[in-house]
Parts: sequence; structure tokens; C-alpha cells
Amino acid sequence: MILTYCYKIKPSPEQIAIMERWLELLRRHWNYALGQRLDWLNRTRSPIDRCSLISEPIGEIPEPVNYYTQQAALKETKRLFPEYKQIYAETQQVNLQRLNKAWDRWRKPDANGKRGGRPRFKKAGELRSFVFPRINSSKAGAHLADGILKLSRIGSIPVVMHRSLPIGFTLKQCTIVKKADGWYCCISMKDDTVPELLPIGSVKSAVGIDVGLEKFLTTSDGEAVPIPQFYRKAQDKLAQAQKAMSRRVLGSNNWKKAKHKVALMHLYLTRCRKEFHYQVAHWLCGKYDLISHENLNIKGLARTRLAKSIHDAAWGAFLEILQAVAVKRGLLVQEVNPRGTSIECFNCGSRV
Repeated sequence: MILTYCYKIKPSPEQIAIMERWLELLRRHWNYALGQRLDWLNRTRSPIDRCSLISEPIGEIPEPVNYYTQQAALKETKRLFPEYKQIYAETQQVNLQRLNKAWDRWRKPDANGKRGGRPRFKKAGELRSFVFPRINSSKAGAHLADGILKLSRIGSIPVVMHRSLPIGFTLKQCTIVKKADGWYCCISMKDDTVPELLPIGSVKSAVGIDVGLEKFLTTSDGEAVPIPQFYRKAQDKLAQAQKAMSRRVLGSNNWKKAKHKVALMHLYLTRCRKEFHYQVAHWLCGKYDLISHENLNIKGLARTRLAKSIHDAAWGAFLEILQAVAVKRGLLVQEVNPRGTSIECFNCGSRV
């Protein structure tokens, strides 16, 4: 089992300047490495309806560009640009690994034949995290002990340990994230033990749930959870804040302040929605051993005129949280084909 706990950290102004400098340098390196890959792709592309091996000469075939060639070039990058020597080496390697994963998702289809979008160049401020791939090991760049996080080339940073780390888990990596309200460290942990799922024969209570827009969900026992509509209730204030930002001069200090205010509002809405999802998930898992729900095509439903309400309810995020909470408790969550689940009218017998 893999868990990730996020804690707020309180770096000094000097440490904040270092981390922001790291993010900017990593962003530039991402863009340069992505440009290398796209340039190689364009130079090796040969349209089938225009290629002629007889009348057209074949130019020099460029060397392939991949993660290994770009990782080997890090030494030359540090020689040409000495500021990259300030960044922890493994953090730069993870930055290239992220790009490599995004590239593979675009170039190679998955088991269902679907591919991701093309990796994009990142504007200033769009890269908001960097990773120390090892923590609390002999050669790790990050060490966490007694509420203090020691990062290589950054220093010791106090951590707000609002909850203790679980016993029996091995710390795997540390991700430093910049959010609208400050800096956070996300600690990924792994435990080789797998929770034993409850056998079907031992299920004592089962329920089916149906998510909706009038009520967030309704159980087969007749209980209903009201929908909070966090975005609907806050969209007027959010519109005012966005309108105020649009009136500022782009890039000015006042524009940055207005943008920060909008980001804080979005962060607050995200956290409210996530907290609500966890409360409902724990309520269901504390009451039932087996929970069934429809396997909905949420992306398709979100293309209708109800898109704003569907995105506000965030059914997909809730079902993922429900699955995670059930696995931790050793309970069962199963998907049901929505085809044919409608009820019959008691008066005429037709499908409703």
C-alpha cells in the first residue's frame, strides 16, 4: 500500500528564494529538453505521400533523443550554466523522468488504445513542484525527523506535523509543492502488507448508491446526502475577484495580488469539496461492508448543459476516494453496469 501525507512547511525567506530559483531553473530545463525531443521528431518525420528515395537525398539522421541521452547531458549543462550546480542532482533527473513519462503517454497508446496530449512548454510559474526521490536513507537528499525536514542545499525547514506518520511504513520520496497559501512537503510512504479484503460470504451489510445533482447521492436504503454546491455558492465572489484581476495591468504587482486572491479562492473550494468527499466516504464505509455504484461515463455527461453542476459535484473524485477508503478498511466497492438499472413505473410498468 502506498500513502502520501502532505504537511505544511515554514521556510525562511532565504530558503523560499532558493526554492523559487530551483523551480525556475527546472522549468527552463524542461522546456529545453522538450524542445530537443520535438526538434528530433520533426527532423526524422517523413510523410508517406512525399518521400522519394530516388530523387531526394537523405540528410544526416540525427541521434535519438530520450531520457538517457538527456540525463547524460546534465554534466555538460552544469558546465555551460553553473547555476544548475546549485540544484540537487537527483532532483534534476526526476524532472527529466517526468518529461519522459509525459512523452511516452503521448507517443505510446495505453491498453485501450488511448494516448495523452502532447507535452507543453511551461510558462513562468507553471512548474510548482520538485522531488527528492529518496528520503531518510544513507544517500538521500531529504531527511525528516522530529518535525524538521532537512533538504540538501536548502537547509532545515520546520514542518507542521498535524498528524503523525503511520507505523510500519517506509518513507520513499519527498515532493516540495508550492501552493497559493504557502509551501508543502508531500511524503510518499510504502507498506508491503496488503489489507485483506472482506470475503463475499462475510458481508453483513450492503448498499447501492446513486449519485445525482439534486442530491449528492441516494442510497438503496432511502437515505440521501444533500449536495453542497461549493462552486455555485461562491461563483459570484469568484467572478468579482476575476473581474478585478482582468482590470489590472497584466504582469503588474496589483495584477499578481489579484491573481493570488483568485488562486486562494479556488484552493479553498478544492479543499472544501475534498473534505466533503472524505466525510461521505467514511460514513458509507463505517456503515456498510459492500458498496455498489454505477460505472458512469462522467466525461460524457460533463459535455452536456449540466457540465458546471457535474464538475462542481466531482463524482469521479468522490468515487476514487471511496475506493481508497474502502481498500484501507478492507471493505468492498464494486462497479455496476448502468445499462438497465432504471426502475419500472408502478402504474404503467414502463421504464422510468
